[in-house]
Amino acid sequence: MEFIDEALIEYAIKNSTDESDLLKDLRKQTNQKILHPRMLSSTIQGRFLSFISKLVQPQNILEIGTYTGYGTLCLSEGLVENGQIDTIEINEELLEFQNYFFKKSKIRKKITQHIGSALSVINKLNKKFDIVFLDADKSNYINYMELIIPKLKTGGLLISDNVLWSGKVLKKAKKKDLDTITLKKFNAVLKSHPNLETVLLPIRDGLSLSRKI
Repeated sequence: MEFIDEALIEYAIKNSTDESDLLKDLRKQTNQKILHPRMLSSTIQGRFLSFISKLVQPQNILEIGTYTGYGTLCLSEGLVENGQIDTIEINEELLEFQNYFFKKSKIRKKITQHIGSALSVINKLNKKFDIVFLDADKSNYINYMELIIPKLKTGGLLISDNVLWSGKVLKKAKKKDLDTITLKKFNAVLKSHPNLETVLLPIRDGLSLSRKI
């Protein structure tokens, strides 16, 4: 769901720094070859993630939900020289596609891929993160958050995608709609959490920025 007129979105893209040719190719091939290409971050969202990462200049980034690697590459643009991004994906079938583009990038050595349940993988990661990008199964967002916050540096950012969920958060959720129910609770928890300062932005399907205080 887009919350801004499509012509204005195109205008915003036209007047923003361009994505790289590699990212353009990744976007094109995702739409041609991969199921559910709507899951791909939009161009503006990708430039936003890159911009935030460049401001923070992170040493360590955690991405929960790699998909085809577009967000991974965007976030990686701000890593310091010896920085690393750990990215988690449950669908092993996407690994070959991801690696094709990761190997074509200049930052392949900075990317560590994890295949499996994010809840399990996060527990095994023994490091502190400057940025965490949350973009996986929505029904586990609160569970992820509880694991993430202790691993987030003070002043670090938790960026959460799809928090407006095509506008469903404005409506009463059906009992079986666990994703919407969880996202509504998640948004409320972010707002009231004593260790977080949060702003929810209506970018594409909703993007929350939460700073650990």
